[in-house]
Amino acid sequence: MCICHLPCHPVKPNLVGDQTFSKMGAHYHCIICSATITRRTDMIGHINRHVNKGETESRFITVPAPKSSLEVLKESATDVQVLPNYSTPHKTDSYFNPKMKLNRQLIFCALAVLAEERNPIECLDAFGATGIMGLQWAKHLRSSVKVTINDCNENSVTMIQENCHLNKMKVKLNIKEEDHDEAVGDEEGNTDTIEVTKMDANVIMHLRSFDFIHLDPFGTSVNYLDSAFRNVRNLGIVSLTSTDISSLYAKAQHVALRHYGCNIVRTEYYKELAARIVIAAVTRAAARCNKGIEVLLAVALEHFVLVVVRVLRGPSPADDSAKKIRYLIHCQWCEERIFQKEGNMVEENPYQQLPCDCHGSMPGKTAVALGPLWSGPLFNTGFLRRMLFEAVQYGLDEAQPLLKTLVCEAECTTSKHFSTHSPYDENKQ
Repeated sequence: MCICHLPCHPVKPNLVGDQTFSKMGAHYHCIICSATITRRTDMIGHINRHVNKGETESRFITVPAPKSSLEVLKESATDVQVLPNYSTPHKTDSYFNPKMKLNRQLIFCALAVLAEERNPIECLDAFGATGIMGLQWAKHLRSSVKVTINDCNENSVTMIQENCHLNKMKVKLNIKEEDHDEAVGDEEGNTDTIEVTKMDANVIMHLRSFDFIHLDPFGTSVNYLDSAFRNVRNLGIVSLTSTDISSLYAKAQHVALRHYGCNIVRTEYYKELAARIVIAAVTRAAARCNKGIEVLLAVALEHFVLVVVRVLRGPSPADDSAKKIRYLIHCQWCEERIFQKEGNMVEENPYQQLPCDCHGSMPGKTAVALGPLWSGPLFNTGFLRRMLFEAVQYGLDEAQPLLKTLVCEAECTTSKHFSTHSPYDENKQ
């Protein structure tokens, strides 16, 4: 934790006022007790006294908030208690973002489709925070799902338990890495059980197998992909929400290169580029575990990039998926682009693959190679139709327009020609 500012900017002397200000020079300000000290050596001793008294610990972590200060929010018929500063991720453990309601609805629809295919299914919310997502799964899908909500923060685990009781759910608590479970809550009035675990997300995904895994860390998900694909069951689903949009949307290209190993520039189709960056990272992680993927849904909106993939176990699907990771040739003049042709032969001028003639009529290097990126499809039409059906069934109003638009885009049709027949009558695609 930052204790003080060393040093502050020197205070400029007041030439027209008291001459004592001119003798003051630089000063140091302590943010613990608001003291202002002139000499640097005195400030160091002042800091050490705070440290020895234990006055530098973060208060929102060590001191639980009183119950009177908690707020109760309602979303999709689910109640959650939140702290007063719930919308500021750097100042609270149990972060709750109301702007991610659409994201939660899309993930719920994907889980509901999987629950129709087979049940009961074991599903994991790896970063629970307030537990809102896992609570919605258990409350609406009931016996079709066995929900596990995980978080590595003790205060978040306590908040998740309280929110389970608030929604009349029985809690099965597992706070260790061994099989040590403790049932909490009265049997009477509790029809559902949610398992709450306190572990690092990588640890629980290494120890357990799941049919459905959702990753939503604050930032990038690349540090958890290997663990997610290690034990996920065949034909299961992995969904991940990436909120590091500054790097994915090419505002910080060096961070994208560091996290995803991709070279990107800002383009007019930067959101599609972001989705393909994330899917490429997912494909590589799955391939390392001898698994392939089928992309069911990929959307890039203002606050997040959501990718939902189905897991196909075996080295052959892994090889097929890995072959779809290719470089994109992008013209910086007209924004034309094309994926580089497959093959091991080195071309003298690969930019001639572009359909435009900018490389011949413009001086200098007109095109760049971006990637590596996912070059396969971004949607599964049949799965999207089933998601839309579930959104209508559960009254998820915010997800319905977006899913309808995605279906029209995947089928290359307009909303005027949109058909509303039941998607479960069709063959699975």
